[in-house]
Amino acid sequence: MFEFLKQFKKDRPMRIVVNGHPALRAKSAPIGEITAEVKDFAEKLTRSLLESEVQGVGLAAPQIGVNTRMIVVKTTGDDGRSRPGALPGELILDPLMPVVLINPEIVDASQETSCVEEGCLSLPGVNGHVTRPVTVVLHATLLDGQEITAECGGLLARCLQHEIDHLDGKLFYDRIPAEEQKAADAQMKKLAKREAGLRRIQS
Repeated sequence: MFEFLKQFKKDRPMRIVVNGHPALRAKSAPIGEITAEVKDFAEKLTRSLLESEVQGVGLAAPQIGVNTRMIVVKTTGDDGRSRPGALPGELILDPLMPVVLINPEIVDASQETSCVEEGCLSLPGVNGHVTRPVTVVLHATLLDGQEITAECGGLLARCLQHEIDHLDGKLFYDRIPAEEQKAADAQMKKLAKREAGLRRIQS
């Protein structure tokens, strides 16, 4: 799956694909053994997030065109400090950020929800209000092979849900109200046209 990485320089980020790329609508395959290739790809995914033109808080593998179950999140500042009232999962993950999560899944979620405006590096120029659980319980594997199960809240909980959606071929656009989808329709079509053009050039 990661053989294609050999054609890219290790110190360069990969292009973040936008609406219209087939990887954004495909279900991603789980990762088995954490090999050197997996770690190389994790580094590439992290660099793509940190060096994106627009500052983001998370990136999923499909967003750089690879349908494998890996995400990277960075919801803290550079000091890695947790916000006041952080839940146990945040206290575990915040000091590790940017942290790569392998085969992440939400195994439980709160009944309480909140509606917040979201954007996405793969949908530049598109924003919309998404209702999601306020807290979630994450199960995932870290790059060192350690498995974690941790309760998370705040921005981290929302980011995890957003990025894990990507692994199942879902975009935040799918979850916003119909009137907001309609307002974003022209931009979504513009992005799809741009993506198609870029893929023709690269093929």
